[in-house]
Amino acid sequence: MSIAELSRFELPGFMGTLMHPDHAGYDDARRVYNGMIDRKPALIARCNSADDVVLAVGLARRLDLPLSVYGGGHAVTGTAVCDDGICVDLRGMKSIDIDPVAQTCRVEAGANWGEFDAATAAHGLVMTGGRNPGTGVAGLTVGSGSGWLERKFGYVCDNLIKAEVVVADGRKVIASETENPDLFWGLRGGGGNFGIVTAFHFRLHKLGPIVLAGVLMYPAPMAGALLRHVRDFMLTAPDEVGIGVAFVTAPNAPFVPEPARGKPAAVVQVIYAGDVEDGMKVLAPLRAFGPPAADLVQPMPYAEFQKMGGNFPGSLNYWTADFLNELPEQAIDAYSALALTPLSPESAIILVPGGGAPSRVAEEATAFGMRTAPWNVHYICGWSDPADNERNIARVKEIASVLKPWATGRVYLNYIGDEGQSRIENSFGPRKLARLQALKAKWDPQNFFRHNQNIRPLPAVG
Repeated sequence: MSIAELSRFELPGFMGTLMHPDHAGYDDARRVYNGMIDRKPALIARCNSADDVVLAVGLARRLDLPLSVYGGGHAVTGTAVCDDGICVDLRGMKSIDIDPVAQTCRVEAGANWGEFDAATAAHGLVMTGGRNPGTGVAGLTVGSGSGWLERKFGYVCDNLIKAEVVVADGRKVIASETENPDLFWGLRGGGGNFGIVTAFHFRLHKLGPIVLAGVLMYPAPMAGALLRHVRDFMLTAPDEVGIGVAFVTAPNAPFVPEPARGKPAAVVQVIYAGDVEDGMKVLAPLRAFGPPAADLVQPMPYAEFQKMGGNFPGSLNYWTADFLNELPEQAIDAYSALALTPLSPESAIILVPGGGAPSRVAEEATAFGMRTAPWNVHYICGWSDPADNERNIARVKEIASVLKPWATGRVYLNYIGDEGQSRIENSFGPRKLARLQALKAKWDPQNFFRHNQNIRPLPAVG
């Protein structure tokens, strides 16, 4: 069947929507967060159920076509869409079923974190989630899942109880500690390499819905002193403190003092995942540093705090990242200078401390590793003019080189773009990579699921 024929194809039994290039919703459906991505699938299969996913996977296999999986479309790689293949679009699958007594939930793979947070907040429950409400639950979870509550409740994948998965041969299987435990291990940090998760079962936690959280904003020249203060504060901070330091351009918004609007700024985003009064005492030393240009830390709904990060869908984007072994004085001096020259109003350099619950999970317990790294740095650049592509990408790489002397060589894959196969493989380390490649050979020996941060299967013996 040709691509042209596929564009007019109907899939018997498919209960969702098939969108070909002439379909009225096609262009909207193929857009992703990163405006640099302009891929055109031959067919977008907007699925309503796991059975729809099975049919779409079967079609792609029969026709030997590339396949991509669209959950939230937030990854900077844009791997949610592929050229001239089939995009399995999960956004028709958004059911969120919560058991408030057991403190568990079942979430379909098309939901995003804004939808998840709103649903759990209604029951006074939370779980670590994405720092951007548009981020898909699926991609963040299988990539391990960093978020503001990780020091208290662990990564997203640490809260996964069970996954419903469509694997490469079209079967529907369960992955948990007792059913297909090898697959369950790989799904927690190995990305979309082993199948399409159609629903996640999570463990939830009591919190809020009102928490102490918000933003402290400082003029950019204070960045070095601020970083030292945050570094020293975190040495004794309890797990309840979730925090990140970001170098940004202050928005032109009423909460920003007028002289600071549109100027480079160093921002501390912080949350206390516990009692508000306790949080007031714990965060008092942090807030005493200053004076800040703005102190917006206050009691607020957790779901509102989740919306406070930058969100620029459709912007042209380039990202990279590193885990750091340490943050010594020399590193702070080199790094804090970056606060003075933001790349663009839609850019951020974010430094997040590790520790807490994730660091107490055994390194080999999940596919995701690097649990004991004390710092995770994420470089985000967004812009609007394609003429700036080369210059901005080169500048991000230059900026990222500043902290390379203190980098571990590993990386959180959800934070990077297409940086080559060696970067992917190095992120796991040789021992864990070998285990993942063997798992890939078992569950997807033809590398059918390859439109991702790809783990290649071990070659068949003989």
